[in-house]
Order: sequence, then structure tokens, then C-alpha cells
Amino acid sequence: MNIKITLALLFFILTNVVSAQSDLPQDYLNSEFHQDRREALRKSMPENSVAIFFANPVRNRANDVNFVYHQDPNFHYLTGLNDPHSVLVIFSEDQEEEGHTFNETVYIYERSARYKIYMGEGTGVKGAKEKLGLTHVYPAQDFIDKPIDFSKFDKILFREIGTDVRKSGREQPNLYALIEQFKTSINTIPMPEDKEIDSRSTELVTVVDNKTLRTLMANLREVKSEEELKLIKKAVEISCVGQIEVMKAMHPEMSENETQGIHEMVFKKYGAEFEGYPSIVGAGNNGCILHYEMNNKMEIGNELILMDLGAEYHGYTADVTRTIPANGKFSKEQKIIYDLVYDAQEAGIAAMVVGSDARKVDKVARDVIYEGLLKLEIIDSLKHGRTYFPHGTSHHIGLDVHDLNNRGPFKENMILTVEPGIYIPENSRCDKKWWGIGVRIEDDILVTKNGPINFSALAPRKSDEIEKMMERDSVFDKFQLPNLDEGQ
Repeated sequence: MNIKITLALLFFILTNVVSAQSDLPQDYLNSEFHQDRREALRKSMPENSVAIFFANPVRNRANDVNFVYHQDPNFHYLTGLNDPHSVLVIFSEDQEEEGHTFNETVYIYERSARYKIYMGEGTGVKGAKEKLGLTHVYPAQDFIDKPIDFSKFDKILFREIGTDVRKSGREQPNLYALIEQFKTSINTIPMPEDKEIDSRSTELVTVVDNKTLRTLMANLREVKSEEELKLIKKAVEISCVGQIEVMKAMHPEMSENETQGIHEMVFKKYGAEFEGYPSIVGAGNNGCILHYEMNNKMEIGNELILMDLGAEYHGYTADVTRTIPANGKFSKEQKIIYDLVYDAQEAGIAAMVVGSDARKVDKVARDVIYEGLLKLEIIDSLKHGRTYFPHGTSHHIGLDVHDLNNRGPFKENMILTVEPGIYIPENSRCDKKWWGIGVRIEDDILVTKNGPINFSALAPRKSDEIEKMMERDSVFDKFQLPNLDEGQ
């Protein structure tokens, strides 16, 4: 071939490859991060053990339509692979097979030609090797046709397998078949003669362990790396922009659903793939329902609206809550309750230091609220405070909105929420003037050796700062649609 033609062809190929790659986000976690996490897990595993991870199941929405697929957080953390019907196997020591040495294996579903027409290429064996840096990758069918001999291991580590895995489906082999193969393999392991009888269950103590792996993964995931913190910070800041834009756009005629839509449009505008959890947008008495998800109140009026939403960016989720007055000004009673929650949150954030723990944060925030409620005569005894503050104050965030952790003392680079609240539903046993007031303020706090850092400080928290933000013009002020009810 002519050298000019060859160079031109090479230029064309490279240009198109770069162009195709530039169409995708460039800030995903890289393969080195996932490889490092697998190696860290391997070092923490018992001698002569094997760990099994299954991808998340595909969940059906209705008839032949599934929900958008979301990978199991542990599987994503260790591989970066977001395909269903896959298995990751990690060995504590090197394995030998047919002259090859390896310490991990991935089995991935290869889409059929017909399925690719509907769902696209998927990662596949080739993609897992090229994009994710995995070396020992095989089609999922090999997990069934060439089963692993689990009998040679002293410990088989896996997480409890859920019951929501569908047997039917177009994909073959699907997750159900892979799990059934695993169950068959471990159920046929010969019982070692030197194992004692477990007096509680009268069954032989086996090498199968579905508890330890949770602890090992929690040890890894509860402390975030620099790469993870960048993604979490991005998710949090996107969520804050959503809160700000709603503050500016809010008016009494707005619906809960419209409010949710503005938040989630902002999420998409900034590249967040999902919401980290079902959005909670509750006005008035609906704000007193902790996990309210209907979001269908047509007009908010002069009530408070509680907005608990978090963008998920490249797998990592934020969790930010703001409560604002729909008319732009807190009433006397609304402001009293709001400021009490704010004071409790300030106390909780101050307790977010290395060596502290979630119980201490909860106690200091709870003490402020209980004493405040007693002073306002909303309760007649401190022991009744939980009636109006029924949930915990803090939880870890990361790949899950309630992220995996071992509930120990805070360490540097842990990130948790601080989210006290007061909820006084209608017909509560207090003065009627407090009824229907629900307030939660939630921020995402990074624990550092120099004290707490509020990742979500971008969104105003103080009552006067919220009112000032709500006075600003909104890009949505001129956003008008035809009145469909009038046929326009």
C-alpha cells in the first residue's frame, strides 16, 4: 500500500477513535483505581479464600420494559463494569491453570447480535479488557460450563444473595442461571472431616461465609480516595445548583412535581446520570412524611416546601435538603422552627471531627432540638422529643446514598450527612399554629484532620440567606407553556 494512503488511513482511524472517545465524559474513575481497590481487598482476605461478587439484577418496570440498569455498588467499585449478568471472582492467592497464573476472573454477558440491535454493544469481553484493564475475562457462559472448584478453598466469601432475581429474560445466561450455578457448586462441596457440629443449627460448619465480605468492603468504602471525593463533590455541587435555581424560581402556584422537575433538569444539565434516590419534594404537611415520594400536590401556596434531592454523578451520590417558604418569606412560626433546626445542624457539623462518631453527632443535634421544642411548649417533656425528630442525624454517602460503613469512629476522608429535622404533622398534640410545619436541613460534610468541610455550602442554609436568594430573578420566569386544558 502507498505510504501516503497508509498514513492517511492511520490518521482517519486515530481521528475517529479520539472523536468517539471525546463524546463521553472524561472524568470517570480510571482502571488503576479499580485495580488498586481489588488489590486492597485481596490483601484483607483470609488465606486460601475466594470472594464472589454478582452484578445487580435487571429489574422489570412493566411487561417487557425494564428499569434503567444500575450496577451493584461493590461490583462497580471493584471493576468499573456496569453490565448486568456478570460475575467477579477474586482469589486471595495466585491460581494456576493450564500454564496461566491469575488472581481474579471476570465473567461478562456477551450480547447476541439481535440483542445488540435493541440495546447496543455492551462492554463484552473485549471491551472489559481494553477499557477497564481487566486481563482474565471470559463470557458468562464459562462460569456455568467450566465451574470453579470451590472445594479447594478454606473460605468462600460472598454477600447475601437477594430474592429479586428474575428467572425469565431474553439474556442467556442471565444472573439467575449464574447464581444457580454458584449455589450448586458450593452445595456439592464435600464436608471436611475435621469440622465440628454447630450446636445452634445442628449443621456442619462449612467454608461458606456470607458475613465477612460486607465488613471487608465497608473497611474499603467508608474512607474515600481523592478520586472519589472529586466525583462526590461534583455531585453535591450539582445538587446545590438545583436547590439555588428552585429558590429563585419558586412561587406559591408552583406544584411539587414542577419543583422536582427543575431540580432534575439541573442534574442532567451538569451531566449527572441519575438521581441518587427517589426525589422527595413535600409541601406543607407532605414535608412531615420522611420519605414522601408522590410529589403530586398541585399548588404549594404559602407553605414550606422540603426538598431532599441528590444528583448521582458517575455512580456517586449527593444528599442535600433545603426547606424554603414558597412565597419567599418565612412566617413567624416557620422561622422559629427553621432556625431551631439550623442551630441543631450547626452543633452537629461542629461534632464532625476525627475520632467522633455518628452517635455523638446525633446526640448534640438532638439535644438542641429537644430543648428548643420544650421551650416552645410543643412537647411537655424531653422524652417526647423523638415524636417530632424521629430519624437519625447522619449517614455515610458515596456509591450508595446510605453508603457502606462499619459504624465506627470517624476517620479522615469519610463523608457523611448532617440532617436534623422537625416534623409537626396536622393533628399533632401541640398548638395548631405549628401544624403542617416540616423542616429538614441536610448537608454533606467531609471529615478532615483540620475539622469538617461542608461540601454543600453553595446552597444557602440560613433563613435570611434563603429569603435573599429567593428575591433574585430566575431563568424560568419567562418559561411559559400553552394551557393544554384550554386546547391552546
